[in-house]
Amino acid sequence: MESIVTYARPELLQVADTVARDKGIDRDEVLDAMEQAIQKAGRSKYGQEYDIRAEIDRQSGEIRLLRFREVADVVENEATQIPLRDAQRLNPEAEVGDFITDPLPPIDFGRIAAQTAKQVIVQKVRDAERQRQFLEFKDRVGEIVNGLAKRVEFGNVVVDLGRAEAMLRRDELLPRESFRQGERVRSFVYDVRQEPRGPQIFLSRTHPQFMAKLFAQEVPEIYDGIIEIKAVARDPGSRAKIAVISRDSGIDPVGACVGMRGSRVQAVVGELQGEKIDIIPWSPDPATFVVNALAPAEVAKVVMDEEQRRIEVVVPDDQLSLAIGRRGQNVRLASQLTGWDIDILTEAEESERRTEEFRSRSQMFIDALDIDDVIAHLLVTEGFTSLEEVAYVALADLADIEGFDADVAAELQERARVSLERRDREYEERRRELGVSDALAELEELTPGMLVALGENGITTLDDFADLASDELVELLEGSDKGGKLDLDVANGLIMRARAHWYEDEAAPAKTGVPE
Repeated sequence: MESIVTYARPELLQVADTVARDKGIDRDEVLDAMEQAIQKAGRSKYGQEYDIRAEIDRQSGEIRLLRFREVADVVENEATQIPLRDAQRLNPEAEVGDFITDPLPPIDFGRIAAQTAKQVIVQKVRDAERQRQFLEFKDRVGEIVNGLAKRVEFGNVVVDLGRAEAMLRRDELLPRESFRQGERVRSFVYDVRQEPRGPQIFLSRTHPQFMAKLFAQEVPEIYDGIIEIKAVARDPGSRAKIAVISRDSGIDPVGACVGMRGSRVQAVVGELQGEKIDIIPWSPDPATFVVNALAPAEVAKVVMDEEQRRIEVVVPDDQLSLAIGRRGQNVRLASQLTGWDIDILTEAEESERRTEEFRSRSQMFIDALDIDDVIAHLLVTEGFTSLEEVAYVALADLADIEGFDADVAAELQERARVSLERRDREYEERRRELGVSDALAELEELTPGMLVALGENGITTLDDFADLASDELVELLEGSDKGGKLDLDVANGLIMRARAHWYEDEAAPAKTGVPE
């Protein structure tokens, strides 16, 4: 039985206890760091090539310094291995793969060795502390935290949260906002992540959810789930909109958020450096929601395009500047809040546009059908917008128009079909001039006008067509006066069919050139 040299150092345990308590980390992690420091000093003294390990008794604080050598049949490294024959002289039960330990005499820590050991301990304790911070804060993303400004570095504020430090970057501060050392900082934890320099906690005062959480703290009904915040849009430090809905019909969500004499909303405004806040009722109907979101402007009419998620809003002439807001702020925030693109027109602009549309459609019917302006105006008034609608609508629908009869309706349909055939022949000739391939023309959903529009944009082959994205194809056709409207799903299906020959070519066996 080999004797193990130990050196009792009970003060080590006291130091470990103190560090663990002050840093809020596990005592064993501190002792592990100390063991690695002693181990590093031991290798510096006896040689880096040796496998030297230190052990600190968790009860008495005794230190043991040992050299480990692995038992091997063939010794490749004498510093870390020992032949089986020699190992069995020291321990008859030794087998290949076991370790033989040799006790080493105490280390007299010199100044350099002590400094190295201290650096190892400090680094290990810092790593353990950061890991503890990460585990504590990774589940607190989305919470509001309070801290003190510890220091300011290039406009970024390092915030002391008590048991951790966090970073409040300059672009996450409100405009013209600054903090001095020691000032209270209230902010939103928007990210906690591991980085090469250690775990980092990132804070924000501009995040939309910071405002939502502030309201949750000020309005008990939000905290209790009676009122829900459905959407928030912010122009930090200037203006914001927040959409709320009540799950209790007896509680007004807007009134609850405003509070008695505005006390609740003013508390949030004060924290956000005077940011003006519009509180609006949320609605499941997009048109109603958009109208609410544009408050305080009044809206006369809305026209929706659900496919493009675009909504056209008509406002009285004197409400235009209010609806748009300074530098477009009001309509921009309303768009962010609702998720719809919003176009704003005055009643005068809409009237002018409707008049121009009426005139241009009437002229199109006059030219294509060789009719007078009275009949053309009747068609447009009844909602007809294209020759295709006139040509293929039920004959009875045309005959029901006031002033028309069955004969007039049949004549109009015949003229519309002749006009369409003539136009399609012209498009077919133009397609061939542009070099649009027959293979592309075989895609049934593409009309002759669409093929011309593609050719005029340099899309002449199946490969050209297959390289398009579906939304790109829809936009290209809608932007041409010869194209037409194509559903996004249909466009996607067309493009996938155009790509089919790519996969067929890949699957075809390569030709060897050997005659059969």
